[in-house]
Amino acid sequence: AYLYGADLSGANLEDANLSGADLSRANLSRAYLYDANLSGANLPGANLSGANLSGAYLYGADLSVADLSGADLSGANLENTILKKFTTAKTIFCNTKFPWGIDNSGC
Repeated sequence: AYLYGADLSGANLEDANLSGADLSRANLSRAYLYDANLSGANLPGANLSGANLSGAYLYGADLSVADLSGADLSGANLENTILKKFTTAKTIFCNTKFPWGIDNSGC
């Protein structure tokens, strides 16, 4: 799916299959992405502030320069994810899988 720059603010995308989608610079602020499959998705510059990404599968996704401020990443899988210059102010991490291990700082 090609959703470059799309405005999906507040969208309910629970269980959505967005694997490999181009969501570069998309506005996904406050989006409900619970258990969504975002494996291999391109999300550089995406606004994910306040988004619920609990249980989301982001394996191999590109989150370069993405804004994850206030997002909930509880139980999300970010293994093998590109995480360059991303913003995480007040982001919730609880049983969140990163390339370097599990982060439980927000439990």
